[in-house]
Amino acid sequence: MAREKDKTYSDEEVKAALAERLPQWRLEDGHICRRYKTSGWRSSLMVANAIGHLAEVAWHHPDLLVTFPAVEVRLQNHDAGGITDKDFMLAERIEALVLWQPGKEDGPFEGIPAGSARFAYITED
Repeated sequence: MAREKDKTYSDEEVKAALAERLPQWRLEDGHICRRYKTSGWRSSLMVANAIGHLAEVAWHHPDLLVTFPAVEVRLQNHDAGGITDKDFMLAERIEALVLWQPGKEDGPFEGIPAGSARFAYITED
Protein backbone atom coordinates (compact mmCIF):
# COMPACT_ATOMS: atom_id res chain seq x y z
CA MET A 1 0.00 0.00 0.00
CA ALA A 2 1.40 3.38 -1.00
CA ARG A 3 1.98 5.88 1.74
CA GLU A 4 0.51 9.37 1.54
CA LYS A 5 2.97 12.21 1.17
CA ASP A 6 3.80 13.72 4.56
CA LYS A 7 2.43 17.21 5.28
CA THR A 8 5.11 19.87 4.95
CA TYR A 9 5.15 22.99 7.10
CA SER A 10 5.63 26.59 6.01
CA ASP A 11 8.69 28.51 7.23
CA GLU A 12 6.50 30.39 9.72
CA GLU A 13 5.05 27.13 11.08
CA VAL A 14 8.53 25.61 11.35
CA LYS A 15 9.89 28.63 13.22
CA ALA A 16 6.95 28.58 15.64
CA ALA A 17 7.35 24.84 16.28
CA LEU A 18 11.09 25.21 16.85
CA ALA A 19 10.54 28.06 19.31
CA GLU A 20 8.11 25.90 21.27
CA ARG A 21 9.65 22.43 20.97
CA LEU A 22 13.33 22.82 20.04
CA PRO A 23 14.57 26.30 20.96
CA GLN A 24 18.24 25.48 20.23
CA TRP A 25 17.39 24.48 16.65
CA ARG A 26 17.04 26.90 13.70
CA LEU A 27 15.59 26.91 10.19
CA GLU A 28 18.26 27.34 7.53
CA ASP A 29 18.06 26.71 3.76
CA GLY A 30 14.97 24.51 4.10
CA HIS A 31 16.43 22.36 6.89
CA ILE A 32 16.07 22.37 10.64
CA CYS A 33 19.58 22.56 12.05
CA ARG A 34 21.46 22.23 15.33
CA ARG A 35 25.15 22.45 16.17
CA TYR A 36 26.41 20.46 19.16
CA LYS A 37 29.74 21.64 20.55
CA THR A 38 32.02 18.78 21.55
CA SER A 39 35.31 18.45 23.37
CA GLY A 40 37.16 17.07 20.35
CA TRP A 41 37.28 14.61 17.48
CA ARG A 42 36.56 11.48 19.54
CA SER A 43 33.54 13.17 21.09
CA SER A 44 32.29 14.35 17.70
CA LEU A 45 32.45 10.77 16.42
CA MET A 46 30.52 9.49 19.47
CA VAL A 47 27.77 12.07 18.90
CA ALA A 48 27.63 11.36 15.15
CA ASN A 49 27.36 7.61 15.75
CA ALA A 50 24.58 8.07 18.31
CA ILE A 51 22.66 10.26 15.86
CA GLY A 52 23.33 7.73 13.12
CA HIS A 53 21.76 4.97 15.20
CA LEU A 54 18.59 6.99 15.81
CA ALA A 55 18.36 7.99 12.15
CA GLU A 56 18.78 4.44 10.92
CA VAL A 57 16.11 2.93 13.16
CA ALA A 58 13.77 5.83 12.28
CA TRP A 59 14.64 5.43 8.58
CA HIS A 60 15.03 9.19 8.31
CA HIS A 61 18.57 10.31 7.64
CA PRO A 62 19.97 13.77 8.44
CA ASP A 63 22.95 15.45 6.86
CA LEU A 64 25.80 15.55 9.39
CA LEU A 65 28.90 17.72 9.39
CA VAL A 66 31.39 16.16 11.78
CA THR A 67 34.36 18.33 12.76
CA PHE A 68 36.94 18.39 15.55
CA PRO A 69 34.90 20.62 17.89
CA ALA A 70 31.29 20.07 16.77
CA VAL A 71 28.59 18.07 15.03
CA GLU A 72 26.10 19.91 12.83
CA VAL A 73 22.75 18.19 12.18
CA ARG A 74 20.55 19.19 9.22
CA LEU A 75 17.12 17.59 8.82
CA GLN A 76 14.64 17.74 5.96
CA ASN A 77 12.23 15.17 4.61
CA HIS A 78 13.63 14.87 1.09
CA ASP A 79 10.75 12.65 -0.09
CA ALA A 80 8.19 15.25 1.02
CA GLY A 81 10.26 18.21 -0.16
CA GLY A 82 10.23 20.09 3.16
CA ILE A 83 9.99 19.92 6.93
CA THR A 84 7.52 17.36 8.27
CA ASP A 85 6.58 15.77 11.58
CA LYS A 86 9.33 13.20 10.97
CA ASP A 87 11.93 15.97 11.15
CA PHE A 88 10.61 17.38 14.41
CA MET A 89 10.28 13.95 16.00
CA LEU A 90 13.79 12.86 15.05
CA ALA A 91 15.21 16.21 16.19
CA GLU A 92 13.53 15.74 19.59
CA ARG A 93 14.99 12.22 19.90
CA ILE A 94 18.45 13.49 18.92
CA GLU A 95 18.22 16.35 21.43
CA ALA A 96 17.18 14.01 24.26
CA LEU A 97 19.91 11.46 23.52
CA VAL A 98 22.81 13.83 22.91
CA LEU A 99 22.11 16.07 25.90
CA TRP A 100 21.21 13.32 28.41
CA GLN A 101 23.36 13.69 31.52
CA PRO A 102 22.96 10.90 34.11
CA GLY A 103 24.40 12.92 36.97
CA LYS A 104 21.53 15.40 36.68
CA GLU A 105 18.76 12.96 37.61
CA ASP A 106 18.05 10.49 40.36
CA GLY A 107 19.30 6.99 39.74
CA PRO A 108 22.36 4.80 39.94
CA PHE A 109 24.35 6.61 37.22
CA GLU A 110 26.69 9.28 38.56
CA GLY A 111 27.86 10.70 35.26
CA ILE A 112 31.31 12.01 34.49
CA PRO A 113 33.32 12.79 37.65
CA ALA A 114 33.29 16.47 38.56
CA GLY A 115 36.35 18.31 37.34
CA SER A 116 37.17 15.62 34.76
CA ALA A 117 36.82 17.70 31.61
CA ARG A 118 38.93 15.24 29.65
CA PHE A 119 36.07 12.73 29.85
CA ALA A 120 33.32 15.18 28.88
CA TYR A 121 32.13 14.90 25.31
CA ILE A 122 29.49 17.64 25.03
CA THR A 123 30.46 21.20 25.90
CA GLU A 124 26.97 22.64 25.57
CA ASP A 125 26.16 26.25 26.47
